[in-house]
Amino acid sequence: METVGVRDLKTHLSRHLKRVRAGARLVVTERGRSIATINPIEPSIDLDWAHQLVADGRASWNGRKPTGAEKPVRLKGRKTASAVVLEDRR
Repeated sequence: METVGVRDLKTHLSRHLKRVRAGARLVVTERGRSIATINPIEPSIDLDWAHQLVADGRASWNGRKPTGAEKPVRLKGRKTASAVVLEDRR
């Protein structure tokens, strides 16, 4: 594990988080004493089924955030499905 001081962590947070995202584990030190660790998290959701759909050619994904449907689903009247969901959340 690599160590990083609190001041350096605050100054270069994005750089250190990028390292953690790549798999590095960091020990945060304050005045030479270890006070915390920063570890990459393990995905809590099993996405094997989604990867299998892509592997079978039944789905595609470019690795980016979904953009939504080109033509939103319309319900009775003029409301879209997303408008109904947002209304239901209130």
